[in-house]
Amino acid sequence: MITASDIMHAGAQCVRADQTLLDAAMMMRDMGVGALPICGEDQRLKGIITDRDIVTRCIAEGKDPSTMKAMELSGHLHCVHADDSMDAVLKKMEQHQIRRIPVIDGERLVGMISEADLAMGHREGGWLTDKQIVEFMDSVYMKR
Repeated sequence: MITASDIMHAGAQCVRADQTLLDAAMMMRDMGVGALPICGEDQRLKGIITDRDIVTRCIAEGKDPSTMKAMELSGHLHCVHADDSMDAVLKKMEQHQIRRIPVIDGERLVGMISEADLAMGHREGGWLTDKQIVEFMDSVYMKR
């Protein structure tokens, strides 16, 4: 059985809850990612922030990304466990129409799964079927 830990990017870097959105945006730029997990001082997952959150919920509302803290934009957190099956991962991402999901082991962040990871699993043959990819795309992109 393929699990979340088999396909995740291990060692995801966090933005601290007390860091600014400007810090988060620069981290995203430097790492070439569109989302970052938010971790507290205990390194436990507290939330996730996306580049879209920064644009629509900070900048477009006239707020200052150099003073607004990452935790202020953290919404409801969806995550999967490292030992969750591929089907469970897909179901959660489809159900909540999300493209990236943190992976935890216990209460600690151990990695991230993105839509690119899912596509790679399909391309390499074995992780996902054509039907699973189509269902994922339909759920995440077409039902908005």
